[in-house]
Amino acid sequence: MTVSGFTFNAFSENTYLLHDATGQCVIVDPGCYDRAEQQALRNFVEAQNLNVVLLLNTHCHIDHVLGNQFVLDTYKVPFLIHEADLATLRAVSSYASSYGFPAYASAEPTGFLTPEVPVQFGDTTLEVRFAPGHAPGHVVFYHAPTSTVIGGDVLFKSSIGRTDLPGGDYATLIRSIETQLLTLPDEVTVYPGHGPATSIGVERRTNPFLN
Repeated sequence: MTVSGFTFNAFSENTYLLHDATGQCVIVDPGCYDRAEQQALRNFVEAQNLNVVLLLNTHCHIDHVLGNQFVLDTYKVPFLIHEADLATLRAVSSYASSYGFPAYASAEPTGFLTPEVPVQFGDTTLEVRFAPGHAPGHVVFYHAPTSTVIGGDVLFKSSIGRTDLPGGDYATLIRSIETQLLTLPDEVTVYPGHGPATSIGVERRTNPFLN
């Protein structure tokens, strides 16, 4: 599995495209809002000759969902979130304009993620790990063969996700990190929702919130 990333919108949110040798592709947390960002995503898909088959959200804060409807309109694919973040997703319409995104288009999921059911596309299987605390329905996606985790806003390089938003809880977040991320091998690369990639081992040893 290959991870390709874009940084979109005013929140510098990381959008990821996961694709493998079959050409099938999953888009995770599309933050593309304006036409230039949307075109950049579409151009990459076309240039790489990818077949987009699924849309996933790690969680549903505004910066991670701005491009959901664009992806659905463009690729006509299933859209999955954890059910515990449905209220978070539906709330975005009520505050998008005040955050400077008046053209936000809301999208409804077509199904729900659960830790018991892996996500499959092409030759790739992703483990779904439930990791609330930053958002009530936050999940991360772990791909063991490539030692990769798509982590959303749970764990960052030298930091952790904020817990002061509705549905956030510091103790829950720390427990999620300890049980869902720090149980992974040190060599696993963490692709976060903001900022640079890091590794489980580096954060285990140096993250000030975990030591």
